[in-house]
Amino acid sequence: MRPDSPSPVVPFLIACAGIATFSTMDVLMKQLSIDLGSYNAVLWRTGTGTILSGIVYLATRPALPDRATMRIHAWRALFVAGMAITFFWALARLPMAEAIALAFVAPLMTLYMAAIFLGETIGPRSIAASLLGLLGVIVIVAGKLGGNDYAPEALWAVGAVFLSAVFYAYNLILARRQAKMAEPMEIAFYQNFFVTLFLAFGAPWFAVFPGLDHAPAITGAAVLATLSLLLLSWAYARAEAQILATTEYTGFLWAMLFGWVFYNEPVTWPTIAGAVLIVAACLIVARKTPHGDPVEPAAA
Repeated sequence: MRPDSPSPVVPFLIACAGIATFSTMDVLMKQLSIDLGSYNAVLWRTGTGTILSGIVYLATRPALPDRATMRIHAWRALFVAGMAITFFWALARLPMAEAIALAFVAPLMTLYMAAIFLGETIGPRSIAASLLGLLGVIVIVAGKLGGNDYAPEALWAVGAVFLSAVFYAYNLILARRQAKMAEPMEIAFYQNFFVTLFLAFGAPWFAVFPGLDHAPAITGAAVLATLSLLLLSWAYARAEAQILATTEYTGFLWAMLFGWVFYNEPVTWPTIAGAVLIVAACLIVARKTPHGDPVEPAAA
């Protein structure tokens, strides 16, 4: 397994770029989920991603991963499939900023999952940063959701976001372990492949062939998702999950911008106040030093 970088700053910035790329993909996936349903949006995106990443990956004539590595590729893909279906189902029914804000329970869960599954020591600075970010989410949710009457389907969408967050939190833990065992391009190919394989079992009942007018959005989403996965895989191979998990909060800034630009979703003062708290949380973690927080045990 490759060692961590001496400084977490570069992996942190690369992870932020990965989140920005993924947030751009969300814009395309929101519309695809509205038009085709979340199952078909994810199926055709990952199917296209399998072809595109496979061309690049297989051209290098790679050796077949060992059994342990292949197992974690498949295991993580199972959680990614559940995470994607539930999140994009909710995204088709909620504004982007609201869906992303609700999903921010995932990084907080990841801190404690990292301690359980990876043996990482949770430092006080990481805990304080995650709580500050969570406070920002509470401010946003209170401002955007408080006092609104939701239709039953929207309430189900809120529940779907929280379920997706559970999948995503564990996915981040697996990402850390997977990134230590495989190169980013290998991860990108096998994740797309296994997610498509798992979803294909439901194809006889749920699959619908998209029209040609959806091809640009599907291809664009596949390219952006693969690029995001490459960036995040590189970062998670070089820094602890508890550091990088907080970069998820920057996704709200992109959701706020894209929701306003593409879907005419208003930006409120509580949204701005919450965003300031979220950025502050990210900066606290980005400035973590070996003396400021304990590092991951060598055995992990």
